[in-house]
Amino acid sequence: MTVNIADYPNLQKALLPPELRQLPQEQLQSVCEELRAYLLNSVSKSSGHFASGLGTVELTVALHYVYNTPYDRLIWDVGHQAYPHKIITGRADKIHTIRQKEGLHPFPWREESEYDTLSVGHSSTSISAALGMAIAAQAQKKANPEQPARKVCAVIGDGAMTAGMAFEAMNHAGDIKPDMLVILNDNDMSISENVGALNTHMAKLLSGNLYTTFRESGKKLLSGIPPIKELASRAEEHLKGMVVPSTIFEELGFNYIGPIDGHDVNALVDTLRNMKNLQGPQFLHIVTKKGKGYEPAENDPIKYHAVPKFDPNETSLPASKATSPTYSKVFGDWLCDMAEQDDKLLAITPAMREGSGMVRFSKEHPEKYFDVAIAEQHAVTLAAGMACEGYNAVVAIYSSFLQRAYDQLIHDVAIMNLPVLFAIDRAGVVGADGPTHQGSFDISFMRCIPNLVIMTPSDENECRQMLYTGHKLNQPAAVRYPRGTGLGVEIQQQMTELEIGKGRIINDMYDTTIAILNFGTFLGEAEKAAEQLDATLADMRFVKPMDLSLIDDLAARHPLLVTVEDNAIAGGAGSAVNEYLNMKGLGNKVLNIGLPDQFIKHGTQQEIYQELELDADGIVAQVRRFFER
Repeated sequence: MTVNIADYPNLQKALLPPELRQLPQEQLQSVCEELRAYLLNSVSKSSGHFASGLGTVELTVALHYVYNTPYDRLIWDVGHQAYPHKIITGRADKIHTIRQKEGLHPFPWREESEYDTLSVGHSSTSISAALGMAIAAQAQKKANPEQPARKVCAVIGDGAMTAGMAFEAMNHAGDIKPDMLVILNDNDMSISENVGALNTHMAKLLSGNLYTTFRESGKKLLSGIPPIKELASRAEEHLKGMVVPSTIFEELGFNYIGPIDGHDVNALVDTLRNMKNLQGPQFLHIVTKKGKGYEPAENDPIKYHAVPKFDPNETSLPASKATSPTYSKVFGDWLCDMAEQDDKLLAITPAMREGSGMVRFSKEHPEKYFDVAIAEQHAVTLAAGMACEGYNAVVAIYSSFLQRAYDQLIHDVAIMNLPVLFAIDRAGVVGADGPTHQGSFDISFMRCIPNLVIMTPSDENECRQMLYTGHKLNQPAAVRYPRGTGLGVEIQQQMTELEIGKGRIINDMYDTTIAILNFGTFLGEAEKAAEQLDATLADMRFVKPMDLSLIDDLAARHPLLVTVEDNAIAGGAGSAVNEYLNMKGLGNKVLNIGLPDQFIKHGTQQEIYQELELDADGIVAQVRRFFER
């Protein structure tokens, strides 16, 4: 069910930025109110990211009102906050399709709109990209002096500012000083007294021509007298320090303005107009509230970060149906149980406490819990430091986030053969968040690393036992598991170490033509396929070291080996089987089934499995086509 845009007469006049810019400024508040209501009513009927977008309504309207988008470049960090941006850039009638198969992409996506200048999904990339665009804009202006100067603006959240990449970009920008604006969307603090009328007035003053001219002229005048220049510089810092936070951004070479109320659209427009033509790198600090305008989301923005379909008139989200525990919960429960046994266990997450199932652990063992914020590289090397001192570090990390710490995985953990356990959540197809979040590559990029043991549990109990096995190893280990619930098997509370590199036969058909080698949680689908194909089925369990004796046995009795995995075929577990057979000179035919050589689009997990023929029927169809060829 879609929401009728005709019920929002002011918003209807602003469904493209050129239309928005034709409106008088006094009408913008009404546009914002209707945009927030439209977002609330649309997402509640379709599901999607929610609280972040409610907090950026006024900022979105102000940016498109002041800047000549898409000629001027607007870059959103991550993209959870970009739903209002999509609505007023020509996609309002499709917002109900967001995150659904063939619908709008969940994040800004270049292929979808000219207003989406950077395809994003992970955080802390906006300032680097904006700097690159600003450098390009300067080069274009130099080559074509008659063209209007292109403005560049990056919007980054306070969480994303915790990543080193953001500061690397700012440090570079402060050195070369291009014309660009970085907006810090700070939604972690309340709008306190200093973000009121006085501070808004000071922000306008600090961003205005009078102050800028005075400051630059004063610097030139005093430049020849070092002691006075230093005194003037310090005086400026102290003056601004009375009404603004830290001068760290000034030290990085940015002109800092703020903080101002990010829900005052007129103050935002006035300040952005002033800042638009300032020279050099500018930094605007705004304060917003996640979930703004919808009380339940304001009170619990984490719970309302991404929502299913819900009734906005209810005070809580619909309860999920009772099912098997998620793999994230299996990990979280194991972590708590393991901490009771191991005084030297320490657990790390890069800002994914809720997603990785660590809420209970963080409360029961706060002294053992470390949330390092959005800093995956730091998380891995932090674990290495702990391991160097004899502690047993566990890094809970999403598959696609581990990509950002690949160098640290190799250099700081594997080379030293340190006992760090990587609990890799969201491995394989994750669904609605699309290409940036699919855990397609972890087996491929880990399999080539020496010293690393890689395990692929087929169900929730095996996941628990493998976590225990990896934790007891005196070397790096990784356990990868998918998003979502398990198969419903009984979870054994008693933890048992598995024999390293040992698979198991699930169903032995002896001398039939086909043997299926399963890696991971496709085992249930592989069982159904094996039954239809009259095939032997093995659960390989370990990608590295692989059970070579089991492969020898299966290869000796079955002309065709079929490998099944929730990972890219290129370089994956099936590739490891191929390499071994080739090394041994065995002539078996091999069919590798997994994720194809493409970025996997968004849709539900089941929709993607069916489309890629990774469910039971798809596995059977692929095998039969292989025989036909």
